[in-house]
This record gives sequence, structure tokens and C-alpha cells, in this order.
Amino acid sequence: MGLLSLLFGNKKRMIEDFKSRGAIIVDVRTPQEYQQGAIKGSKNIPLQMLNSKIDELRKLNRPVITCCASGMRSGSACSILKPHGIEVMNGGGWQSLSRNF
Repeated sequence: MGLLSLLFGNKKRMIEDFKSRGAIIVDVRTPQEYQQGAIKGSKNIPLQMLNSKIDELRKLNRPVITCCASGMRSGSACSILKPHGIEVMNGGGWQSLSRNF
């Protein structure tokens, strides 16, 4: 098994685990980007607004999968959410993540 298979296989298993526990998908792109296409049922919280929604996300008591256009902003979103006790993973780009939903 190659390194890429190991890394991406683990990500797919992690996504499946999060899904089985009722994870919510938080798309951190701008509203304009989100309107051009998104994962059905995802919640659009632009990255610059994420700090103001932390309490709301924490109250849901569900794991969070973040996504964006490429995976960069969603990685930043994970860094914002983790210190607040939110179980979160970077789902990467929304288009590739959508293949798992």
C-alpha cells in the first residue's frame, strides 16, 4: 500500500466514521461561491464568520466536516474549531468531498 493510498484511505474511513455519527458539513466559502454549487444539506458559514458561530456549532454536539474550494480555508476552519472542543476534520474541496455524500 502506497503512502497516498494510506493517507486517502484513512481520510475516507474518517469521513465514513463522522457520517455515521451524524456529522454536519460546514462549507466555509463565501456565499457567492456556495450559491454556485454545494453539498446538499451543508451549512454555509464563511471562514471570516466562523468565530461568531462557534457556540452554535458546539451546542449541536455533532462532529463537523469542513470544506471549501480547495481545502485551504477548510484547514484554517479546523484550526479555529479544534481548540473549542469541536470534533472536526478537514474534508478538503467540496467537489471531491461530495463524492462521499
